[in-house]
Amino acid sequence: MNDWPKSPSPGKSEQGLISCIVPVFNGERFLGEALDSIFAQTWRPIEVIVVDDGSTDRTKQVVARYSERLTCFMQQNAGPGAARNTGLDLARGNFIAFLDADDLWHPDKLARQMACFEARPELELCITHAKKFWIPELDHERKSLRGHRSSQAQPGYVCQTLLARRGLFDKIGVFDASLRIGEDTDWFFRVRHRRVPIEVIAEVLAFRRMHEHNLSYSIYDARGTEDRLKIVAAALQRRRRHRKDPKIE
Repeated sequence: MNDWPKSPSPGKSEQGLISCIVPVFNGERFLGEALDSIFAQTWRPIEVIVVDDGSTDRTKQVVARYSERLTCFMQQNAGPGAARNTGLDLARGNFIAFLDADDLWHPDKLARQMACFEARPELELCITHAKKFWIPELDHERKSLRGHRSSQAQPGYVCQTLLARRGLFDKIGVFDASLRIGEDTDWFFRVRHRRVPIEVIAEVLAFRRMHEHNLSYSIYDARGTEDRLKIVAAALQRRRRHRKDPKIE
């Protein structure tokens, strides 16, 4: 049930409107910084949609500070994929972007990506490089990974970096809500399978915050392992079907 005040949104036909979707579950600590980084974007017009996935902390109070500038929808906890899909249902924009409640964008991220779409009318998806940063309490983790590939800037095949045309989700489909982790990996696998036109901006324009909760999503976690195996199995099945009949997507 949505009991948040809904701010006026631009008309659906407005050209260049980007719907910025923020799924959140118990994100009171970092959500304000994430929202500030969206409102600091140099690109306009934007709309901001927060999907509260059953938070039990003070997330509601944080969002209330921005209530005149965004739309918030509350739902029972169903996982990040379901929250992203809810945001897509609510989105009015011709373009879609996602920012997790603990992450940040460079102020020029959306503007840089929109310049790519304006230069290439056939483009359907643009991603940027991303880099991790650690909260002070986990400085030991940062130091232990110094020089490791995972601590370096990398092409961001994750939701935080993407900007996509709205129609791409009609073509590829939405996120698999049965996956508690890795739903973005599964979606990008489907994108690559369909050979969607992609541009990669080789600059760090998205920043992924590492903290005690997202670090717990380990490949050794039973649910995480199960979801990752499911993603790989689905990708292999698509590839086998396509080899048998190239017309099959």
